[in-house]
Amino acid sequence: MTNPIGSTGSTGQVPATTQTSSLSGLGGDDFLKLLVAQLKYQDPTSPTDTSQFMTQTAQLTQVDTLSKIATQQGDLLASTLSVQAGALVGKSVDYLDADGVTHSGTVTSATFGTNPSLRIGGVEIALSSVTGRHTA
Repeated sequence: MTNPIGSTGSTGQVPATTQTSSLSGLGGDDFLKLLVAQLKYQDPTSPTDTSQFMTQTAQLTQVDTLSKIATQQGDLLASTLSVQAGALVGKSVDYLDADGVTHSGTVTSATFGTNPSLRIGGVEIALSSVTGRHTA
């Protein structure tokens, strides 16, 4: 009789080092490999329950969809922060420096991305350091 992938003998138990590993790094391809291995080594006299197979497929779809949503949310956040940084160019703002001291100045430029920054009087500060904007 053949042993399932990763087994240590005829008992079919997975080694302890594999059982304690994190599953968070598994992706869709890994899931499909495990599913194929499961189908390949299943007992022909007791095939996998169809409802379990469908449940596993649905779970894979959910994980894939949630991963895409998380990526899209990150992209949306980066876009929103970039727009906010760009809107401050030419405006006078208050900001905190690394020591927590409040300063004021006019934003001369902005960088975009997930962590946008502003240039004020030759100093680069994070958008998150801005505490207020002066209205003229």
